[in-house]
Amino acid sequence: MESFCDTHAHLDFPDFSGDIDAVLERARVAGIDRIVTIGCDVESSQRAIALAERHAGVFAAVGWHPGYVMAAPDDVRPWLRDIAKHPRVVAIGECGIDHYRLPSAEAGGTAAEDERMKAQQERIFRQQLEVAAEVGLNVVVHQRAAHRAAMDIFRPFADRVRGVFHCFVGTVAEMEEVVAVGSMVSFTGILTFKNAAEVRTTLAAAPADRILFETDCPYLAPVPYRGKRAEPAYVRDIALKAAEVRGVSLAALAEQVALNTAAFFPRMR
Repeated sequence: MESFCDTHAHLDFPDFSGDIDAVLERARVAGIDRIVTIGCDVESSQRAIALAERHAGVFAAVGWHPGYVMAAPDDVRPWLRDIAKHPRVVAIGECGIDHYRLPSAEAGGTAAEDERMKAQQERIFRQQLEVAAEVGLNVVVHQRAAHRAAMDIFRPFADRVRGVFHCFVGTVAEMEEVVAVGSMVSFTGILTFKNAAEVRTTLAAAPADRILFETDCPYLAPVPYRGKRAEPAYVRDIALKAAEVRGVSLAALAEQVALNTAAFFPRMR
């Protein structure tokens, strides 16, 4: 059976607290032999490492999600330098910019609060890129509704750090911009959604050596599980759709993506 890696899962979330062993067994049966579980702040990153310590096929990324930066300290770099030394940590993240969920989207939120959050996101993103460059790890980039802002911050680091722009739903031009700075794009179950024709067009145009797959579980379960909790086993369904879109065999796709995964996450080899 073809093997794949779920390069972006949130196994530490409460959604998996009751059946993590069964979830991992279903992943194994589906040919998902490695999973990167993603940290969102201090506690989440610690939980990700604990999962990686307990389960042979699980690895951790550690970092501070842009949605949580208002609770971050002024400087996350000392903490991040220390935690990134752990041998089961394979990337920094998820980090980046999110302009989709800003304070003004909630009752009582203001434009001034939006600007404060944007500034904090930018500062914490830069700090994490600095640490990634120092410690020799790549970064998992969140850039929801904020491709331009994320690229503007990332580009000065691109000669020292590669990024995987996760849950990629951008245009072909945006994908080409990511590829031009040496980075990668990762596709989720959105690829299988009926209304995601543009995402499939972008996947079809992406260079074969710049593609990764992820579930972002528990979110974004692919068809035919849409609306249910996603889990790492569903990477196989995403890959099946990707092979169809790109006009290649599942075996050929698995071989190429395995090379991509090894190149991006060298500690996972």
